[in-house]
Amino acid sequence: MTSTLQPVITPEAVKRPGRWLALSVLVLAVLLVAVDATVLGLATPYISEDLAPSGTQLLWIGDVYSFVIAGLLVSMGSLGDRVGRKRILLVGATAFGAISVLNAYATTPEAMIAARALLGVAGATLMPATLALIRNIFHDPRERSLAIGIWGATASAGTAVGPITGGFLLEHFWWGSVFLINLPVMAVLVVVGVRTLPESRNPNPGPWDLPSVALSLVGMIGIVYAVKEAASHGPAWTPTAVGLLGAAALYGFVRRQLTLPAPLLDMRLFSNRGFSGAVLADLLTVLGMSGLVFFLSQYLQLVQGRRPLEAGLAELPAAVGAVAAGLLAGRAARRFSVRTVVSGGLAAIGLALAALTVVDRSTGYPLLGAALLVVGVGAGLSFTVTSDVILSSVPKEQAGAASAVSETAYELGAALGIAVLGSIVTGVYRNFTAPPGTPESAHESLGGAVEAASSMPTAQAETMLNSARDAFVNGLTTASGVGAAVLLTTAATAWVLLRHQRL
Repeated sequence: MTSTLQPVITPEAVKRPGRWLALSVLVLAVLLVAVDATVLGLATPYISEDLAPSGTQLLWIGDVYSFVIAGLLVSMGSLGDRVGRKRILLVGATAFGAISVLNAYATTPEAMIAARALLGVAGATLMPATLALIRNIFHDPRERSLAIGIWGATASAGTAVGPITGGFLLEHFWWGSVFLINLPVMAVLVVVGVRTLPESRNPNPGPWDLPSVALSLVGMIGIVYAVKEAASHGPAWTPTAVGLLGAAALYGFVRRQLTLPAPLLDMRLFSNRGFSGAVLADLLTVLGMSGLVFFLSQYLQLVQGRRPLEAGLAELPAAVGAVAAGLLAGRAARRFSVRTVVSGGLAAIGLALAALTVVDRSTGYPLLGAALLVVGVGAGLSFTVTSDVILSSVPKEQAGAASAVSETAYELGAALGIAVLGSIVTGVYRNFTAPPGTPESAHESLGGAVEAASSMPTAQAETMLNSARDAFVNGLTTASGVGAAVLLTTAATAWVLLRHQRL
């Protein structure tokens, strides 16, 4: 007598109809956030001219968005696990569109910084929700790897769409238009998302712990502020005190999570070696890259004299490389190994950054384009695989919290990268030799120098601009060297921590 064993079909084994259409809505949100981050770099010279921020204010405009996102991602990811990831995504998208208007019509540096901070609050709801929904929509591991690859490729595509779209808008309209473009995109996202996205949440989430939210926010912002100020101006009592307060808050956050029955973030996730290694790799990778990305648009426009659209097109190879590599990363990690793909990608970025240490004011585009292509390929490989590792390491009920950790590493790395590497560029730049009569604003930023030159005698202005541009390039190459060292060290660390890791 024989018996036939029938396969047990669980809800997770069923492939949800419409899952790819739902993914298109999620990647639209990712695309918007990526575009918003990259478009600011192109608009920076125009914002400098119109709002006349100091060098420090200009850095705050660039990184306060990341500061706030880094401080709130864990809280918002956990909130999405509790109230529903679809709900928080759609509410956040609506707020993101509305706050974009405040950014577009800011009239002072202070107003711009405040508007960017508010945009960070809205942005913190989007990224964890998109990645967590992917974890809950795609239950088949290979489909999920492909979906994550598409998600990551779209984020990378935003780095191309942002500069090109921004370049077109800046050549035809005022700088605020780069923020207003968010409105129609968000409208489409909300209307289509209401119909296509499934709701998902943790069935037993426990309460949303407000003291933990406050500790996370104070801790992240305090630490990043202290690093930023120390890098910009050297050690001082105020940033040191703020940094110690931030460290104490983060210590309190960790202690509190270990005692709560339903923590905002389950700290035991970090006992998983693959999870911890992937998070650390993401943080250090973005730290090593972000300062370069923030200042490269200024180099292309203010040093090499390219128009905004031309500068945007010049950055295209990075996005092309990242999109192609992101779509192939999951397959490569299964064929070879996770650590081979991640470490190889990180080493490639490090070598590309090392190549940029030889650029000068007249460096031809072939070197720049090749370096950007290699950076894109390396980032596409490493970020896609680490995101997959992080999501696969946790139960789907904790997908929001895990996604938030992944995004926190990314945003914290971006904030620290702009703070540390950006401050290296600014510190080297400020010491350039200027002819008598040069306004102090010329030493604050290269944009300030270009603006100051318009009111100086021609010969004096030319001497000043040559010196300023040389100093800016020296700062950029120094930051590229530091970034290269960080990436190569991270590649070696990932090789050790991701040993035996599989998708």
